[in-house]
Amino acid sequence: MNAFTDAGTFLIQSLASIYLVIILLRFLLQLCQADFYNPVSQFAHRATVPLLAPLRKLFPPLGRVDFASLVLALLLQWVAIQVTASLNGNPLINIFYVLWWGVLGLVSMLINIYIYGLLAAIILSWVAPHNPHPAVALLWQLMEPVMAPFRKLMPNIGMLDLSPILVFLVLNMLRIFVGHAASAARLPTWAVPGI
Repeated sequence: MNAFTDAGTFLIQSLASIYLVIILLRFLLQLCQADFYNPVSQFAHRATVPLLAPLRKLFPPLGRVDFASLVLALLLQWVAIQVTASLNGNPLINIFYVLWWGVLGLVSMLINIYIYGLLAAIILSWVAPHNPHPAVALLWQLMEPVMAPFRKLMPNIGMLDLSPILVFLVLNMLRIFVGHAASAARLPTWAVPGI
């Protein structure tokens, strides 16, 4: 690989990852029934609606689950993997491999969204517990459905909420399983956004 190939791979992976995070955030915000009129929700909506509108006709939402967002994310993964592989001199890859790699990349990205989101929520709860910023409110709306079941398992000790420890354990165990599935699928980490 030369410098141009490396730079092109970096650019493709970075742009695909950024847009995939926006798509997945839109999916999660709808799934969690977060505030649609929040500026962050509005940004995710506006950034994804041009590509989601045609897909919604083929894949209508079922309750809170927006299948069109998942299909768009998987299509973007497929394009990013194929373009990255072609740029690196590899022929087009079998579509079944690419779809499986794309699913693993998306699951890994979802896990990372929750790990970093939970970390940000914990830090904000200590540093600025009553911050009125719209992104903070949305972060709590996104984290609460994941945290609530663990709060039932591990009650507060005084003013300390220890449930994030269990959430981190579960998310990191899921990350290990995804890593092993990626190894078994011979996933090229340089070609798949999210891994």
